[in-house]
Amino acid sequence: MKHTGFLQGFVHKYENPVQYILKLNEAKVLMNEWIGRSIRVEFLDNIKCVHCGRSIKKTYNNGYCYPCFVKLPENDLCIVKPHECHYHLGTCRDSEWGVAHCMVPHYVYLAVSSGVKVGLTRKNNEKKRWVDQGAVQAIAIAEVPTRKIAGELEAYLTQYLADKTDWRKMLKGEVEPVDLIGLREKIYEYFPEEYKQYMIEEDEWMNFIYPILEQVQKVKPYNLDKQPVIEDRLIGMKGQYLLFENGVLNIRKYYGYQVEISG
Repeated sequence: MKHTGFLQGFVHKYENPVQYILKLNEAKVLMNEWIGRSIRVEFLDNIKCVHCGRSIKKTYNNGYCYPCFVKLPENDLCIVKPHECHYHLGTCRDSEWGVAHCMVPHYVYLAVSSGVKVGLTRKNNEKKRWVDQGAVQAIAIAEVPTRKIAGELEAYLTQYLADKTDWRKMLKGEVEPVDLIGLREKIYEYFPEEYKQYMIEEDEWMNFIYPILEQVQKVKPYNLDKQPVIEDRLIGMKGQYLLFENGVLNIRKYYGYQVEISG
């Protein structure tokens, strides 16, 4: 089999294990079917902005050209620091985009990937968010009306919980199961009074099993800019990574790259 196109990321089917589908333009490659096989990934020395489609030499913020990086609202600093949202000041890069993406319900959650972390995501986007982070367990602990409020609560809780993932530990699966219900109850004790109205009392969390044939031994990242051809045995997928016998490839890092995948 052979597929050629510009990398656009993964979509998933939330089954047991998670089904990974790699988007290459219009092509959708069912990557679970490739596990256990030696495959070839070749970067064809062609990059296009994932938004405007212009040819570029390098990407910014995972797939954008520089003009799109500095102009589009999804690339504004408040996306990674949502508590600094400035929509209310009238300075949003695109107010319609802000209404559609930020002035909507968001979850604040606990997830277990390399350890327990606190994070946020739009309501109804939580499964993709958790799988993209390589979480094996996750639970929403608060539902708030806007991204800014979610960011403020997340920022407050970082004094008790991490908000980053150690990607090497995540890929190796070096994490113990966590009683998320019990942890949630402890975290609720720290909630400021104004956020208690948003607490969620559901008694179930999500578990995710990833399609991994064998334990990851080497988490050396492959770099398509320095090594345009990768030939290795695919042993699975987790988070936003293809896992090979001798290294790992972060697909998100190479959005917009034209590649040929064969095997």
